[in-house]
Amino acid sequence: MAKILDQTEFDNLVINGKGVVLVDFFATWCGPCKALAPVLEEVAEQLKDKASVYKVDIDQTQSLAQQYRVMSVPTMKIFKNGEVVETIVGLQSKSVLLDKLNYYAG
Repeated sequence: MAKILDQTEFDNLVINGKGVVLVDFFATWCGPCKALAPVLEEVAEQLKDKASVYKVDIDQTQSLAQQYRVMSVPTMKIFKNGEVVETIVGLQSKSVLLDKLNYYAG
């Protein structure tokens, strides 16, 4: 899983990228975010041929958090061909995330 550090990487990998991408907006001080991290690692590994998974630290990249109206963490956004198709707020199970990503990946 890649961590997105700045706007340029986000634009290159998510907005200008093709296919399905899950972006996890997180904070290092967030307990549920820490609990979600290993789940996202498993999802990324399981769907590596269908979807990409990236992380955005809202404290390091506040402009992205504001642009995508992230009000609480964890917030995940699913992008398809550069467009947001779904927003998921809060800690989620692996099965829920797999179902959603498989749906958009076809």
